[in-house]
Amino acid sequence: MNTSATRWPVAVLGATGAVGQAFIRLLDGHPWFDLVEVAASERSAGKSYRDAAKWLEGPLRASVAGLTVKACTPDEVMAPIVFSALDSGVAGEVEAAFAKAGRLVLSNAKNYRMVADVPLVIPEVNGDHLGMLAQQRALRGWAGGIVTNANCATTVIAAALAPLHERFQVTKVFATTMQAVSGAGYPGVPSLDILGNVIPYIGDEEPKIETELGKLLGRYDGQQIVPADIVVSAHANRVPVEHGHTVCLSVGFATKPTPEQALEVLRAWRGVEAVRGLPSAPEPALIIRDEADRPQPRRDVNEGRGMATTIGRVRADHLFDLRLVAMSHNVVRGAAGGSILNAELLVSTGQLAGLRGS
Repeated sequence: MNTSATRWPVAVLGATGAVGQAFIRLLDGHPWFDLVEVAASERSAGKSYRDAAKWLEGPLRASVAGLTVKACTPDEVMAPIVFSALDSGVAGEVEAAFAKAGRLVLSNAKNYRMVADVPLVIPEVNGDHLGMLAQQRALRGWAGGIVTNANCATTVIAAALAPLHERFQVTKVFATTMQAVSGAGYPGVPSLDILGNVIPYIGDEEPKIETELGKLLGRYDGQQIVPADIVVSAHANRVPVEHGHTVCLSVGFATKPTPEQALEVLRAWRGVEAVRGLPSAPEPALIIRDEADRPQPRRDVNEGRGMATTIGRVRADHLFDLRLVAMSHNVVRGAAGGSILNAELLVSTGQLAGLRGS
């Protein structure tokens, strides 16, 4: 747990975008973190946050509205913990600069996810991979560091498969995603392109799913992350749903489970023990629905304050061994909330010593 007598000051990079705004909403009233700085592009820097951001959802707290937007440089942003909602086009160089300057960067961008010394973490699934941060700092000479969370669709898949992989060893996955429009950011997909339609392509999404899953379900041996040997075939689709990525999965295993065995494992799973009780951690992390027509984004997306993964339709598969449907909130669990939970686990396990400004 957080043993600090005071809350940690934090900053959000890319604060004016949709994910940046999600960070601001989720950090409002957080018991461990105090949002003290916001940063964005050059065209927003110097403005008040209320003037720079087109606020999308709910009330904007006055103390945040009055913050001056800073440039995304470690000379201007001084908080020791930095949540990055930056676009991948600029995230790589900026995030490395902050880590080199002694800040801990919790990144949503793809740039460092598959880099060998960078933890790619869903806390309940592979929270022990945060141990890799020590190797990263030693290798790069950083006092800070970079921790990434997974692609929003991969997050759904990894959360659903982690318990089954632990028990039966996943060997192959066929995944078809139905991804919400909020995953495209704001303003996102034009209405005439998505209303009454399905778009069977999301740029760079399928390769992310096919590469990230092995790292997420891999094993940290104290020196490196050994990826799980899983073959993944992914089809990514954009659908006219506001929030909530749904994934239909067919899964092959080294040891074939019956649907009943799989459900027993899923219902019993609680994930990494150190995560339980953290402020953003859902309890339980997985919600199992027995109805034939669940999960559904409209009905299930806000389970666990948007941090839980809902699973249903667990049944035998005629091609592989098992099939199921999983769904979670892509902006909360799959983006801002996932990064905040990563930071909470780092605080609670004492891995933030030495950060500049701490």
